[in-house]
Amino acid sequence: MTFSVYTKIASITVTGSATSAIEFTSIPATYTDLVIKFSTRLSVADIDNVITLNTSVTKSAGKRVYGNGTNQASDTAVGGGLSNSSGYTASTFASTEYYFPNYTGTTNKTVSIDAVNENNSTQSYQVISAQSFTLGSAITSIKLTPNSGNYDVNSTAVLYGILKA
Repeated sequence: MTFSVYTKIASITVTGSATSAIEFTSIPATYTDLVIKFSTRLSVADIDNVITLNTSVTKSAGKRVYGNGTNQASDTAVGGGLSNSSGYTASTFASTEYYFPNYTGTTNKTVSIDAVNENNSTQSYQVISAQSFTLGSAITSIKLTPNSGNYDVNSTAVLYGILKA
């Protein structure tokens, strides 16, 4: 039987004023996998995020399945999870989980993304995505940025290291 132990490495909360990025740097190479729990709202009418590993945003492949409560679809577009739009229900935040297996390996990196946003007055979205990054070294930093706008105050991100025993 395999057990996973989550250890909090770092936590970031946007305070004071909106910010253009949330970044984890100097990630230690002492774990098997990484997980980020991400709760966000944007300052603009957009819902998409962008992932940068170390300094690379180059993705070699991706598959996304998504729905909005009425329709569902899949495509090969690569995105970085979801945030709540500024036009969505006030004081609500999207939830995204990023899972990076074998982040210290020397082959391309993969991430699985499970995201949902909330809007009580109209449609919202749920996305499940898998992506591959062209990166042949260990992940030492992860930067999350909105496709446009900024992350609003009280947006949070928590980085966990996972040891598999």
